[in-house]
Amino acid sequence: MAKRKYRILISGGGTGGHIFPALSIANAMKRRADCEILFVGADNRMEMEKVPAAGYQIIGLPVAGFVRKNLLKNVPVLFKLWKSMRMARKIVRDFRPDIAIGVGGYCAGPTLKAAQKAGVPTLLQEQNSYAGVTNKLLARQAEAICVAYNGMERFFPADKIVLTGNPVRKDLTETKMTPKEARASFGLNPDKATVLVVGGSLGALTLNESMERSIRHLSDMGIQVIWQTGKSYADKGALVAKGLPGVVVTPFIPDMAAAYMAATLVVSRAGACAISEIELLGKPAILVPSPNVAEDHQTKNALALADRGAAVMVTDAEAREKLGDTIVSLLSDPRKLKEIGQHARSMALLNSDEKIADRIISILEKKERN
Repeated sequence: MAKRKYRILISGGGTGGHIFPALSIANAMKRRADCEILFVGADNRMEMEKVPAAGYQIIGLPVAGFVRKNLLKNVPVLFKLWKSMRMARKIVRDFRPDIAIGVGGYCAGPTLKAAQKAGVPTLLQEQNSYAGVTNKLLARQAEAICVAYNGMERFFPADKIVLTGNPVRKDLTETKMTPKEARASFGLNPDKATVLVVGGSLGALTLNESMERSIRHLSDMGIQVIWQTGKSYADKGALVAKGLPGVVVTPFIPDMAAAYMAATLVVSRAGACAISEIELLGKPAILVPSPNVAEDHQTKNALALADRGAAVMVTDAEAREKLGDTIVSLLSDPRKLKEIGQHARSMALLNSDEKIADRIISILEKKERN
């Protein structure tokens, strides 16, 4: 590549499933090229905290999602969208990016559209097996669309699709801990089976209520649990689990590498980021898809694994009744656990951040030649 400094605009967020891939892409580009990176996120969402903590500058847009059940509530949403589009045009004009990258989320729409209208080449990263509305709208004018699943030509022009997988946090694969050391770091018995229950960065009500029903039974069975509740359920979770041996309740897990290493079995929502981590680490998992997401894409994500024997899926509606028994059943069958983990690992796409960086660099070099 040429030695000049590249200006890279990255937009997306709303959840960890968008933010962590975006940061992985930014870090890969920093390793590969001399570049200045600016993020654009949504005001009052978690990217406004996570991105600066990772050392990058971010500008927030007032954009919000449409309310599908009450159309009248969309009047202020439309105003926020108009305002965000104006702000996005100014950001593109002032920053003058060489490329704009969209990772999904409401804020990516105005930002990437403004870049495309200004003649800036764009690259999209779609994490899910069912494409989001924002990426579908932006796809026609994008240079490339990096995806994590086969069959995405249902949503995107086939000649633009690049199968890269979803980037995950580097620390997950670089930990030197053994499973016994990881369990000990949580104050658990190093030799006992341990379940990691994680509902994403904000927690998950269904998983929390399911664990509330089954946590005493699991503890009585000698099964250890690391239960990440999220902030809103932290006090209730701690109260329910008070005095139970082998149960760790925490609103947030700062060291996810240790948590995954400690886990014999993972119980998780089926967000694309979580699934990519489970695949990469070869962890047997019970996936409980959230029904509160666009196009029910978490169910489609979970089925992509469950249909290949790479996970067990429990629906959100069944979880409160079935989750505890499913955990006990799987942990009593080590051979099945091992097979599920092996199948999950076989679905992993490695070095996704580097593959995406390769495509970004190729777009930048093509732009320079032209």
